[in-house]
Amino acid sequence: MPRTDIDIAVLLFDRITALDAIGPYEVLARVPGATVRFVAVQPGPQRTDTGFLTLVADYGLDDGLAHDIVVVPGGPGTRDLLEDADLLGWIRAAHAGTRWTASVCTGALLLGAAGILEGLSATTHWASMDRLSEFGAEATHGRVVENGRVLTAAGVSAGIDVGLRLAQLVAGDAVAKAIQLVIEYDPQAPFDSGSPAAATPETVALARELLQSPFRTPPGAGQRSAPLSTQ
Repeated sequence: MPRTDIDIAVLLFDRITALDAIGPYEVLARVPGATVRFVAVQPGPQRTDTGFLTLVADYGLDDGLAHDIVVVPGGPGTRDLLEDADLLGWIRAAHAGTRWTASVCTGALLLGAAGILEGLSATTHWASMDRLSEFGAEATHGRVVENGRVLTAAGVSAGIDVGLRLAQLVAGDAVAKAIQLVIEYDPQAPFDSGSPAAATPETVALARELLQSPFRTPPGAGQRSAPLSTQ
């Protein structure tokens, strides 16, 4: 089996949407020879948007590591980072040396705020598509939108799709297909409501309501009033 020595960084932050990070991770960690690192402004635990789950970053942004691939997930926490000069500076600097830079969901807004999407087509969570123009990007519907070495993925579950595309770019069709089988990624959703185009107006309205609803948090996790909203 061919091996590819490649270093992959997945950004973590407070109020991240877990699957945005874990979906690509589950794919890319299986690329032979790949090293996947979870990074954050400061190493340590990062609470996800639900408040029920914590992910841990072992590396900080100042560790001076070079990454072949950087994956920027999304979640409500992106709203607090759109003017974070240190984080945006790290994204820009990391992108300058990557082979590929990717986002999932509203992670695209961070790429945009870092100046990476200017003049490019891009996608993000359907509820935040109208924000891409703020960063000079052309909003484009699709599970994965590719512009050379910049890849943006739609909301949450599309992180698996972009992970498989990156695996294909790194290791070829055969390995990517085998990884898809390993994780048994064979979507057979019980409903045809996975996009606003397919869903009924009533379902879209309810989805928007859910996006604005705060999560309950477990005892001891701290009060968390922010909703899942991707806006």
